[in-house]
Amino acid sequence: MSLKITEKCINCGACEPECPNNAIYEGSKECTDKKNDYYFIVPEKCTECLGFYDEPQCASVCPVDCCILDEENIESEEDLFKKINYVKNL
Repeated sequence: MSLKITEKCINCGACEPECPNNAIYEGSKECTDKKNDYYFIVPEKCTECLGFYDEPQCASVCPVDCCILDEENIESEEDLFKKINYVKNL
């Protein structure tokens, strides 16, 4: 399951450089995919840091605990490992 960033985000930017898959982007009103003005995680690229770290790095560095599991993107560990290989080839 990928993670998501909630509306509690304060746009501190701590999460973005920690993501090993470059799945975190700064949101804006001009952004076509996301209509929010806070950071967001691309679920197709998020692997919960599996294969890199013991826990999702965005959640571990977030000062307001707004990086949470995304219940709309449930994936098995096997699916996450497949995604790791996909993301490496992007």
